[in-house]
Amino acid sequence: MNIGQAAAASGITAKMIRYYEHIGLTRAPERTEAGYRIYGDNDVHTLRFIRRARDLGFSVEQMRDLLALWRDRSRASGDVKRIAMQHVAELERKARELQQMADTLHHLADHCHGDNRPDCPIMDELAGG
Repeated sequence: MNIGQAAAASGITAKMIRYYEHIGLTRAPERTEAGYRIYGDNDVHTLRFIRRARDLGFSVEQMRDLLALWRDRSRASGDVKRIAMQHVAELERKARELQQMADTLHHLADHCHGDNRPDCPIMDELAGG
């Protein structure tokens, strides 16, 4: 299949497929004599793996590690779990930070009169004060 068909089958845009190839996350596909990329079922399967990993927020480097483990049938599941749990810890840290930001903004908004006066604790906080 061509890149457009591979994109439709995998849920990854053609631009991202070319990017993943460029950074070495995927192998360079075979090409026709005219230079067009040709993708097979294994390529699409790999792209779907990448899409799901990306949807779960894994970084490119983590996806690279996961792909290597996926291709290694003698892998230890503990290695996969370690990557996943490190990612969970990072997601939980980011979630805490986002919650702290939301709490701060709620507090500031609760103390803002929201009227025609210029006094506003939100603006005071943003101005460093």
